[in-house]
Amino acid sequence: MADGKDRQQVHHGRPTAPAHKDEAPMEDLRLIVRITGIDLDGKKPISRSLTKIKGIGVRMAKNIAIAFEKATGIQSESLTGKLSEDDSRKLEEIVVSPAKFGVPAWSLNRRKDFYSGSDTHLVMSDLDLSIRSDILRMTEIKSYKGLRHAWGLPVRGQRTKSTHRGKGGIVGVIRKDAMKQGGPAGPGKAGAAPPAAAAPAKGVRKNDKK
Repeated sequence: MADGKDRQQVHHGRPTAPAHKDEAPMEDLRLIVRITGIDLDGKKPISRSLTKIKGIGVRMAKNIAIAFEKATGIQSESLTGKLSEDDSRKLEEIVVSPAKFGVPAWSLNRRKDFYSGSDTHLVMSDLDLSIRSDILRMTEIKSYKGLRHAWGLPVRGQRTKSTHRGKGGIVGVIRKDAMKQGGPAGPGKAGAAPPAAAAPAKGVRKNDKK
């Protein structure tokens, strides 16, 4: 019975907070690390801070962090602020050209480029420039996607009955007020009111025969 009471007392006691590991010293930690013109958070691991760069998602960031670990020996979960200047330049080199450091081709965002035919990964302004170049090329050759881009309509088969109403040009729609007032257009143009019938001569009835 005594053992049971002791157990009950232990269970009813106030739980103690779990012991936390000592945090890493902040003396040699850089709070901001600049990679490809973007300020990365130095308090986050490498595989997480890289996602702030445009063109790099979660999966690509992990692949780059693994390639960086193989090239330098620094663990991929190390804090970004712990990197030296040389390590930061090495990381930026891997971000710019990941295919050279063993990152698989299926994870790149620019495979079989139209002009060079190579597999590359574009980030930041290079990514925006390539997208604009592709849209301009499709517009010039007047492909289906190019025409849809030029008209400002959805490209991937979305319906336009109830959505995308403000994007494309609207043809053949006339407001009721314009119809009542004769329309803004001149005679002979779309939206113009038909000309009024000529008034009958004075003293002649409409139904009188000649």
